[in-house]
Amino acid sequence: MTSRITGAGGEGVWIRRAVARDAKRLTRLVRSSRAYEGPYAAMVADYRVGPDYIETHEVYVAVGAHERLLGFYALLLAPPELDLMFVADDAQGLGIGRLLIAHMTDRARTAGLDRVRIVSHPPAEGFYRSVGALRTGTARANPPAVMWDRPELEIPIS
Repeated sequence: MTSRITGAGGEGVWIRRAVARDAKRLTRLVRSSRAYEGPYAAMVADYRVGPDYIETHEVYVAVGAHERLLGFYALLLAPPELDLMFVADDAQGLGIGRLLIAHMTDRARTAGLDRVRIVSHPPAEGFYRSVGALRTGTARANPPAVMWDRPELEIPIS
C-alpha cells in the first residue's frame, strides 16, 4: 500500500510499507534524532530497527523526492500500540508527523482496532495530544533501559 500526499511544505510525500532494506536508514534516523540528545541519548545509542522487526510489524515510511526518508512509524496490532514514530530533524515542522499519525489511524481502523496506546518520549507528549491522543497515565522508569517516567496516552480510533 502506497499513499501519495502533499506535505505542508508542498513536497510530495509518499507513505509506503517499509521493507528490510530500509532497516539501516531507519536505525540511523532513530540514533541521530535531536529529540534524543543530552540525557535521552543513552536510550537510542544502541537502538536498532532490524529487518526482522520490519517484517514482523506494520512499519511505514514517509519518503519525499528521490526516496528521501522523512519519517516512519511502527504499529503493533496486538496489543495495539504505536511502538515507534520518528520524523527526520530536517523535516520537522512540515506536517510529516501529522501525515504519519493520520496514516496510522487509517491502518488501525482497517485492522479493526478501537484505540492505539502510545508510551511517549516526554518532549513529544504535546504533539500526540495535538493529534487527538488522550493522557491515560504514566509508564514508570525501567532502568537501565529507560531512566525516566514517560507519558502514557491513547488515540481513539473512530
